[in-house]
Amino acid sequence: MSKLTYAGSGVDINAADAAKKGMAEFVAQGSPRVLNRVGAFASLFDIRFPEMKHPVLVCKTEEPGSKQKLSIGRGKVEGICSDMINHLTNDILVMGATPLAVQDAIICGKLEPDIVSRLVKGIAAACRENGSVLTGGETSEQPNVVEAGTYILTSSIIGIAEKDEIIDGSAIKEGDAVLALPSNGIHTNGYSFLRRMMEDDPEIEELQIEGESFMDAILRPHKSYYGALHPLFRSPLKKALRGMAHITGGGIAGNLNRILPVGLDAEIDLSRLRVLPIFDFIKKKTETDDLELLKTFNMGIGMTVVVKAAAADKFIEHFRAAGADAYVLGKIVAGGSQKVNFINEIPW
Repeated sequence: MSKLTYAGSGVDINAADAAKKGMAEFVAQGSPRVLNRVGAFASLFDIRFPEMKHPVLVCKTEEPGSKQKLSIGRGKVEGICSDMINHLTNDILVMGATPLAVQDAIICGKLEPDIVSRLVKGIAAACRENGSVLTGGETSEQPNVVEAGTYILTSSIIGIAEKDEIIDGSAIKEGDAVLALPSNGIHTNGYSFLRRMMEDDPEIEELQIEGESFMDAILRPHKSYYGALHPLFRSPLKKALRGMAHITGGGIAGNLNRILPVGLDAEIDLSRLRVLPIFDFIKKKTETDDLELLKTFNMGIGMTVVVKAAAADKFIEHFRAAGADAYVLGKIVAGGSQKVNFINEIPW
């Protein structure tokens, strides 16, 4: 057997070291709670919260699914970073949590220092935009396990919430209003469906949707609702905030039902949906039935917020001032199955 080296096996330690040096200026920046220096074996994060009676950590792990293959393959590296961190942040915001820190993992078949540096920089920037900090993570080159040119991303977030102020839907009552916060497109779910569309009709990639290419439309980064939701936690409106659901895989029905108390259902009026052009395009191209589309995509709704009906207008004013054009989508009704029921039809 000839002499073996790690580089000869496909792992370039020098490239990894170069990439790590480039990460130093992006990781663990801007937070006095981060106590370690870059390169430490683990991250140290100060969790003293003297202003809180009973702080609870809120944790979530996420990955941006098959969208990352499309995004990185087309050079939209920073966009997929926003996808991942915005999705993560939204998931803990609906629990009433304040984002604190993120750890990421970048797994690849061939480590390209420029791409890795852009990924780390993009993830760190997305964290800052969402009030958190990238404290560290892992970069792993795995030749013959992952194809060269392929990157697999994942990250975990930790947030903090006062135990008595956690938002889990238990406060939802019959008659509450269900508000919709619009999405800005596909977000991060339904990409296996879209890739199948592209396989069946490769020319679809260049088609225009209201002046934008199909690819640009579907690769628009997942919207963050941090600016619209987080201020509510210290607002007088908080008392009228009953529950929130991030609309991801499973659509409206498969996410809003996760916060409904026993004995209550949600009634969603599909005629009020403000359908985005990309979903109208998908409907016309595939002739997929409405219920299947509602189960696969967010259909223009990135977040549902359940509020006391009498306060609905004040919430809508708050959200619109924060750049989220909210509107009433439905209401909470007596039931028994904790289900989301649709009435009327989508206004295609």
